[in-house]
Amino acid sequence: MNFTIPFVALGAALLVAACERPAVVVTPAPTVVAVPGPAGAPGATGATGETGMSGAAAQKGDTGATGATGATGTTGSTGATGYTGATGSTGAEGAQGQRGKTGDNIVVVPTR
Repeated sequence: MNFTIPFVALGAALLVAACERPAVVVTPAPTVVAVPGPAGAPGATGATGETGMSGAAAQKGDTGATGATGATGTTGSTGATGYTGATGSTGAEGAQGQRGKTGDNIVVVPTR
């Protein structure tokens, strides 16, 4: 019962919306196209422009970083053998020894 009136109102709205309506025709306004005339005479050449200003001198950049230390070099080759000296001369003859003495013999006797 509580829904009777809303259902009737909804049904009436659907019936009215289903009716055919005549379409409205809108005619656009005519577009005006401007047609250009002939070209005019060319204008006079313009004056030369002034020379621009020179730029400021650039600043000196920072000193670069120190490079990495180089690798250790390879060991050099062995040198050539040196000069062998000449053979020395023969020495002088030695002095004559003294003649041996006879007598006094020492005998060593081992003890047990």
